Amino acid sequence: MGRTSDAREKILSAAWSLIEERGYSALGVAEICKAAGVPKGSFYYFFESKEALALAVIDEHWAGQKRTWSAALRGDAEPLSRLRRLFEETEAAQRAGQQSCGTVSGCLFGNLALEMSNRTEAIRARLQEIFDAQVEMVDSVIAEGVERQEVDVADTREAARAVVAQLEGQVLFAKLYNSPHRLGPLWANCLALLGARAPREAVAGV
Repeated sequence: MGRTSDAREKILSAAWSLIEERGYSALGVAEICKAAGVPKGSFYYFFESKEALALAVIDEHWAGQKRTWSAALRGDAEPLSRLRRLFEETEAAQRAGQQSCGTVSGCLFGNLALEMSNRTEAIRARLQEIFDAQVEMVDSVIAEGVERQEVDVADTREAARAVVAQLEGQVLFAKLYNSPHRLGPLWANCLALLGARAPREAVAGV
């Protein structure tokens, strides 16, 4: 049981790395298995198709990212401070990726949305669910900011969509220019979008 589980994890890890590096369409099952160091038969033991593997990679990535987002956006800190923490952790992740492989990988979900949304309905639908979940998480923080009169927006859900879109767009620019510095303006832009000022601890430099 341990060996089969290990083989599945190797396939997922190899596919994840290759998709980030080269995209989904250019990959073949044989190449994924070679990178994973497993026989081709192992692939079809775990996944009925390359699309099924891509969906598994998406779910695996979202499980980790959801934990990161939840940790950043929940807690006792002021709502805007929690949003800022999300931006900072996103930038830190892109910096770490660049230091590791020499290039900014961007967002796996955004990359796949650009490449696959008009080709594979199952992947498109799953990515929609993930982005909707991200919007919902940000929405709850913005709504709290409105209640505390720290944020001035008429529609918290649309504001959350704009924040997520801005985050995704800046990550795309970071990938395009291979520069995590492109994420620098996120915080100021977010404050302007939400009609807000920096929270007290940010002003104080804490």
